[in-house]
Amino acid sequence: MGNYILNITAVFQISVFILASYYLILSIFGLYKRRTKASYDPKKAFALVVAAHNEEIVIGKIVESLLKLDYPKELYDIFVIADNCTDSTAAIAREAGAKVFERANKEKRGKGYALEWMFDKLFKMNKKYDAIAVFDADNLVSANFLKEMNSRMCEGYKVVQGYIDSKNPHDSWITESYSISFWSASRLFQLARTNLGLSNQIGGTGFVVDTEVLRKLGWGATCLTEDLEFTCKLILNGYKVGWAHEAVVYDEKPLTLKQSWNQRKRWMQGFADVASRFFTKLIKKAVKDRDFVAFDCALYVIQPFVVLLLGASLILNFVQSNSGGLYIFATSNLFSDSTWKIFSVLQFLLTPFVMLLEKKLSKKLFAFMGLYSLNIFIFSYFLKSDAGLITIILYHLAYLLVVLLMTYMFLGKQSCKMFIWYLLYGVYTLTWIPITIQGILNKNNKEWSHTKHVRQIGIYDV
Repeated sequence: MGNYILNITAVFQISVFILASYYLILSIFGLYKRRTKASYDPKKAFALVVAAHNEEIVIGKIVESLLKLDYPKELYDIFVIADNCTDSTAAIAREAGAKVFERANKEKRGKGYALEWMFDKLFKMNKKYDAIAVFDADNLVSANFLKEMNSRMCEGYKVVQGYIDSKNPHDSWITESYSISFWSASRLFQLARTNLGLSNQIGGTGFVVDTEVLRKLGWGATCLTEDLEFTCKLILNGYKVGWAHEAVVYDEKPLTLKQSWNQRKRWMQGFADVASRFFTKLIKKAVKDRDFVAFDCALYVIQPFVVLLLGASLILNFVQSNSGGLYIFATSNLFSDSTWKIFSVLQFLLTPFVMLLEKKLSKKLFAFMGLYSLNIFIFSYFLKSDAGLITIILYHLAYLLVVLLMTYMFLGKQSCKMFIWYLLYGVYTLTWIPITIQGILNKNNKEWSHTKHVRQIGIYDV
């Protein structure tokens, strides 16, 4: 039985190791940020589309921020889709200065259907637009957004994704965790893919698409993750998604674990649905055309199953360790104890380092996090090899409390809170496992989960 578990664990661990190594290598290329290419004079005409369902609390602020874009006013128009609204969304949007289109369809509900309906109307308008930009109602947009998008499209990209930031990162440990996740992904995966010449992924908001490409391919993306579905369609048709790191869209993150759980479950439902329909097509294109861009996208769409693979590996590791077995990689003779300790420190500090690069974390707070990460070396001098679990836990807690107290004394309450919330980011990460299981099991459930917004944040508040 022990050998059977060992062999299964080996398969899972090797698979996880290969995938983890791929993403690790990919992320390294995101640490470098190239100089921004030469900007182009405003040339492209944009239709800015905001999808809204009962968003009277926030709709005025997104329209306000779009009106303040540093781009010729004659080269863009703002359209708001008041989709099945029962509140004052449409009236507020009109008063703010947007062109409002009200849609009522109880059968075809959701952002994907609303966008498809609006795109069809834009195609038929007398005024023609070079590209269409898509936003969510709770967004705020940086003033340089269209300038950056214009430049990337003048370089030849037909679809470009902007940087999705958070407008409420410090509201709770959940919003902090969301923000850390988005900051990391933008740098280590989106920017990295651009540096390697791969395609980026559309993030659901803050992206622009060439009107003719959209007309040619058709939107047709009406699942719970319409952004991922359209990304797959683009890559299958030979288009890459560009990346505009300086074009920032501020998105409101859920405040509570319950809200976050529901939203991420919806994402995983959409991922599982898209994976079931596009993974094989992407792999076939990758093999037939020797297209590494398609292969990279294929790996991206199976994220739910990668998460489960990781979870299964952890469980099997636990079973194996309690069956008298050995960890395959953790105790490998290929690496010394010191090497593993250094690796653990670097692993802990990678995300804070990215936050430092993105100017989301101060150098002083990074230094305190670095001090805390050295506990793995410090304890080896104070703890005996036969120390009990309770003793180890108490030592770790004592050291953490000392570092947190020093952080509070020297850097203040906000920095101390950010430190604690970064530690809780690990809990947030672990919740992806049960969320993913739910998402896969409910992938055929297309019911849209709407996140309610309860306050207003203006562009000058972020």
